[in-house]
Amino acid sequence: MKINNFGSLNMNPYKKQIEKMDKMEKTTSTDKIQISTEALELQKGSRIEIERQVKVEEIKNRIESGEYQVNPREVAKKMYEFWNN
Repeated sequence: MKINNFGSLNMNPYKKQIEKMDKMEKTTSTDKIQISTEALELQKGSRIEIERQVKVEEIKNRIESGEYQVNPREVAKKMYEFWNN
């Protein structure tokens, strides 16, 4: 049986992979993000969200100072209306 040399003996089997990696490093591009004006407006928040935040802060301050009083009848009434409507 005769075996012939196939290819050169000094061949690096990973040479093609290394060449591909070098090409990828040379051609890397950076990603860019573009945000539309509508998206920027949504990120700023609407007037309703700002008013809601002010109201929440006001209630937090009243709770911390002990001025906030809960009316149990009103709470029960709202819960009843929510579940029965």
